[in-house]
Amino acid sequence: MRPKRDKNSMLAGYRVLELGDNAVFCGKILSDLGAEVIKIERPEGDPARRIGPFYQDDPHPEKSLFWFSYNTNKKSITLNIESETGQALFKRLVVDSDFIIESFPPGYMDKLALGYNLLSEINPKIVMTSITPFGGTGPYRDYKGSDLVGMAMGGIMYITGEADRPPHRIGYPQANLMAGIMASIGSLIAHLHRYVTGNGQFVDVSMQESVVWGTMNVSIFFEMLKIILNRAGPYRSGLSAGALQRIAWPCKDGAIVFFIGGGKPFARGNRSLVELMDQHGMADEYLKSIDWGSFDQGSMTQELHDAIENRYIRFFMKFTKAELHKMGSKKGIRISPMFSPSDILGYSQLKTRDYWQEVEHPELETSITYPSPLFRSSPFSPHRLNRAPLLGEYNNELFINELGLSQAQLVMLREAGVI
Repeated sequence: MRPKRDKNSMLAGYRVLELGDNAVFCGKILSDLGAEVIKIERPEGDPARRIGPFYQDDPHPEKSLFWFSYNTNKKSITLNIESETGQALFKRLVVDSDFIIESFPPGYMDKLALGYNLLSEINPKIVMTSITPFGGTGPYRDYKGSDLVGMAMGGIMYITGEADRPPHRIGYPQANLMAGIMASIGSLIAHLHRYVTGNGQFVDVSMQESVVWGTMNVSIFFEMLKIILNRAGPYRSGLSAGALQRIAWPCKDGAIVFFIGGGKPFARGNRSLVELMDQHGMADEYLKSIDWGSFDQGSMTQELHDAIENRYIRFFMKFTKAELHKMGSKKGIRISPMFSPSDILGYSQLKTRDYWQEVEHPELETSITYPSPLFRSSPFSPHRLNRAPLLGEYNNELFINELGLSQAQLVMLREAGVI
């Protein structure tokens, strides 16, 4: 039976049906918020089970660390929704569900008679979220898309890399993750609408449009100031009188992020940094003479920027990123360390917040360290993680205990390729 509503968890008691390869992160977020997410896999298993790296480098579909990461707290059933029997079983599931997330090409679910219009007749309260490369409408509707395509068409590659080299994609695939975040937000807005009106909605999510929001302030600069921020490696261009302004700064053991900025929003940080440098005997009269309150980054020349940059780098290179971060935090200086994976694992703030969880994997006879759910809210109890499901692990509980099929029927469906 599906779980009951629980006032100690945001979405406990709500059921999500997740279909398709790229719906995984949206389902992950909803499961982290307490929803019961049923991952509907094809009988041979979701392709994500074959994405590495693998536990102890064993390329086995039940040992994919990628699969582990994005499917905690979910339940797995196998079902071939392209078969007539599979479609009938899926519709029975929709009757008692609250959300459907799918990432098939536009029109695929309609061809199977499983589109939103039909399913909303079965369950008027259903919220159905569709994630596609370019959305369900528009001139690019039927174009295929990958992470590389999403990064390029969404604009992130244009601003990533060195100015004199080709555009560069972010190292780890993130386009589908950005789409998953937007899909979860859209699903929850539709959920609020359902709470107020009693009616479900269809949520159409474009990976390309989602990636645009991942460009952070690039789109805002153009909308408000008509400034195009170009690719400039560790610098930012287009904000001043031809000057490249450094953002990533080298230090003793890596790099930090710091922005000189200008005016009152940045005055305190710049002033505090010069004071800190002076305490270590590294602030000359040039730096101490700058009036940071009236400092205008918009008119800063390259010569002026370089003069400040060279002095700052000499100071940063004396310390590790952890030391700079600690000193900056005490003095209100906006210094952020550029972490490696091992740095993140040992970061004191995350340890203090119990961010890391040990998740038991009985099938592997071990436990693995995971990051906690993305969101935490004081009115609700912290959500503990359970390992990702084995293929079809929930078949018996759902098909037999909930839908009333017999064990013999389950065997027949398996032999027919339906489950």
